[in-house]
Amino acid sequence: MATPHPHKCVWCQDNGLLETYHDHEWGVPCHDEHMLYEYLMLEALSAGLSWQLMLSKRAIFRACFADFEVSRVANFNSEDVERIMLYPGMIRSRRKIEAVINNAQRFIEIAKEFGSFDQYLWHYTHGQTLIYQSHLDGVWFTQNGLSEEIARDLKRRGFKYLGPTLIYSYLQGIGLINDHDPHCFRFQQIGGTVV
Repeated sequence: MATPHPHKCVWCQDNGLLETYHDHEWGVPCHDEHMLYEYLMLEALSAGLSWQLMLSKRAIFRACFADFEVSRVANFNSEDVERIMLYPGMIRSRRKIEAVINNAQRFIEIAKEFGSFDQYLWHYTHGQTLIYQSHLDGVWFTQNGLSEEIARDLKRRGFKYLGPTLIYSYLQGIGLINDHDPHCFRFQQIGGTVV
């Protein structure tokens, strides 16, 4: 059984992949195009599956999808889909694999339109990390108006496997939303604007 860490979010205390991810990645404001695409595709691949599974298969996903180099993935074809389907340990979902390729193409389109995907995404919060007052008051949710708005726009632009719940998780992961427990050491380190 994991040793409790009173100054960390409860969900991460596994002394393993989740805890490492929490301590070093989750909630840190991300402005790197490569990582924004990787995190977004991990969310798409996670539909119906656990985040721990995503982390455990991260090396496999990177091997299958050219280390998430968006320009390379955007040019994948049906032969690449078959190659990925046969890769040992890969999730055997043709529709998810095709979605990762499709989403690379849509990601590039947004980057061209806005100057970068980073600029597109962070314009929703005017470059600020948000802290919801409701969370400080102990009320938690898995989607909200912001995630619904972004998911709706991404769907309109042709993205697949990215509904409001997965987008909310994405916004938490890349630091648009600081959802660390207020007592967690990362909460104060990341900070943000209370709304």
